[in-house]
Amino acid sequence: QVQVVESGGGLVQAGGSLRLSCAVSGDILSIDAMGWYRQTPGKHRDLVAATTTTITSGTRITYADSVKGRFTISRDTANYTVYLQMNSLKPEDTAVYYCAAEINTMDGSTLRGWGQGTQVTVSS
Repeated sequence: QVQVVESGGGLVQAGGSLRLSCAVSGDILSIDAMGWYRQTPGKHRDLVAATTTTITSGTRITYADSVKGRFTISRDTANYTVYLQMNSLKPEDTAVYYCAAEINTMDGSTLRGWGQGTQVTVSS
C-alpha cells in the first residue's frame, strides 16, 4: 500500500509564486517517474511537468508548453518527494493540481499513485 500526499497550494496574486510538494510513502521498491497534473472543472486532467529516471536513459524532464520557463520540477529521489516551483503565475494557472507517481512496490507490482489534489488559485 502506498500513499501520495501533496501540500503547498493556496491563493496568490498574478505574478506571484507557489511551491507544491508531494511525498510518497509505503511499500516502495522504487519510483520511476513523478509528475504534476492539473484539472479545471469540466476539463481533462493535463500534464504540467514530469521527471522520469531510468538506468538506460538517465533523467528526463517534460513540461507543458504553457508553463515552460515559469515552472520548475525537482525531485528528491532518496525521500520519494517531488516539488513544483511555480513562478510568474497567471490566472489561467488556476486549477486543482495532482501529484502522480509510477511506483514499483515491494510485492513486485507497478502502480500509478495519485494524490488527493491541492487547489491553486491565481487572482488577477
